[in-house]
Amino acid sequence: MSVRPVKRLVKAKPTLEGAGVHLRRAFGFGDPGEFDPFLLLDDFRNERPEDYLAGFPWHPHRGIETITYVLAGTVEHGDSMGNRGAIAAGDIQWMTAGSGIIHQEMPKGDSGGRMHGFQLWANLPSALKMTAPRYQEVKAPEIPEVTEDDGTRARIVCGNFWGRRGPVEGIAADPTYIDVSVPPGKRKTLPVATTHHAFAYVFAGSGKFCNASAPLSVPSEGLGWSDTHSPTRADGIRFLLVSGRPLQEPVAWYGPIVMNTQKELQLAFEELERGTFLKTGAHQHGA
Repeated sequence: MSVRPVKRLVKAKPTLEGAGVHLRRAFGFGDPGEFDPFLLLDDFRNERPEDYLAGFPWHPHRGIETITYVLAGTVEHGDSMGNRGAIAAGDIQWMTAGSGIIHQEMPKGDSGGRMHGFQLWANLPSALKMTAPRYQEVKAPEIPEVTEDDGTRARIVCGNFWGRRGPVEGIAADPTYIDVSVPPGKRKTLPVATTHHAFAYVFAGSGKFCNASAPLSVPSEGLGWSDTHSPTRADGIRFLLVSGRPLQEPVAWYGPIVMNTQKELQLAFEELERGTFLKTGAHQHGA
C-alpha cells in the first residue's frame, strides 16, 4: 500500500457571496486543473443571522453540479422548473445544472440562529455540459454511516467506502464524498483511488495527515460556536474527504457558468440576455 503525498495545505479565506453571505472559501476561481474535477468549495458557517439571511437570490448555473451539505440550520431552495423544498441538518442536495437552471438558495438558522453547511462545485465533462438538469436530494437517514471498532465514523454521501455505497448515483466524475470523524489519539488509513484527485477539508478539531516524509499537522480554524459543538472532542478531527476522476478538459469559467470554450461561455451569457438560456421548456423566474 502506498501513502499519497500531500501536495499542499490551503487555508480557507473569508469571502462575501450571494447577496452578502459571509463564508469561507477553501478553494475556487484559481487554477481549475489543481482540484479537477472539482471547482470550488465554500464553508458557510455562521451564528449571526444578519451575515447569512440575505442568501443567494436567483442566479443561473450551466455546465456544473452543485453539492450542498447542511450540518446546522436549513437551506430553502427554488428554481426555474418550479421545484421548491428545503434541506436540513445532515441532508444533501446534489444538483446537476447541465444545460441550465436558474435557482435561489436561502439559508435559515437553527433555534440558536446558527447555520453551517458546505457547497461544492463539480465540473461536468463536455459531453454532459448540456444534459437536462436534475436533482438528487438525500435526507439524513438515507446516508449510510459506518462506525469502526476504534470509533472512527464515516457518513458516505457518494461512492463506495468501507463496503457501503452512498445514495447519490450516476455522477460522471465517479466521485467519493465522505464526512469522516476520527477520535482523539487514533491513527486511520483511508482508501482513495489512485486515479482520482482528492482533498480533505478539516472543519473541526485537529490532526496530522501522513506525508511521504513526515506527518503534516492540520488544525481547523477557530470559527466560533461550531468548534464547541463538534461530534468529536477538541483533540479529535472531522473532515470532508472528497475524490473524483479528473476530466482533463479545457475550462472556460465566469461566475456560475463553466464551459469548455470562451465561445460557449459567451453564448451562455447571450442566451441569458435573450431569455433563451433554459433548454427544458421551463420558464424563467420573473420572466
